[in-house]
Amino acid sequence: MVKTIVSLILVALILVAGAIYETNFIKKQFSEFDHVLEVLYDKVDEQTATIEDVYAVQKNWLNKKKSLHIFIPHTEIKEVDLWLSESATLVRDKQWEDAISKIEVLLELSEQIPKTFNLRIENVL
Repeated sequence: MVKTIVSLILVALILVAGAIYETNFIKKQFSEFDHVLEVLYDKVDEQTATIEDVYAVQKNWLNKKKSLHIFIPHTEIKEVDLWLSESATLVRDKQWEDAISKIEVLLELSEQIPKTFNLRIENVL
């Protein structure tokens, strides 16, 4: 009986520790990505961005999504991929207003996706 209770407590502690690690890891990844997006946003807003700037953001995202695939749904990753691709095309074609709106969506995604992994009751149930 005591072994069972101890085992259950250990499993619960491991699950909580894993959830805390996951939350912190995802927040860190998206915080770093958000910073890169803000730099791109400023360049697009000033109409000085180049396709290479967007490719640099895409490369940053590709590095992050390798490990994010473990934690977040593939549909959310694919959504960021698609918005980035559209942004690249719009920056290449110098369609600044459309590009800025796509990057604004990316900024919102980079803020909202980590929130779905917070240790809060609505995310657990």
